[in-house]
Amino acid sequence: QVQLVESGGGLVQEGGSLRLSCTVSGAHFNINTMAWYRQAPGKQLRMVASITHYNTTAYGDSMKDRFTITRDNAKNTAYLQMKNLKPDDKAMYLCRIDSPNIWGQGTQVTVDS
Repeated sequence: QVQLVESGGGLVQEGGSLRLSCTVSGAHFNINTMAWYRQAPGKQLRMVASITHYNTTAYGDSMKDRFTITRDNAKNTAYLQMKNLKPDDKAMYLCRIDSPNIWGQGTQVTVDS
């Protein structure tokens, strides 16, 4: 059974930083693409970033300047480093593995102005 567990969310002051983690079990992590998405209240799901097993990264519009996606294959974990957070970054952040297409439950990020 494939499971993705996100962690690292929380409440942070505007301008602060957070690092989210997504740990995978039951899947071939080291040959898979991982991605982070976010869902803000009343807004569409947006892709934040993705990383292939070759460590090729891609970012959603206006995400690249403050967000960095990385992975540690030895730990079956993908990370999302977020800096200079703004109130508009408040959302549920979810990770996804490509094959099989499985989503985690998400971790909430709230930014206080």
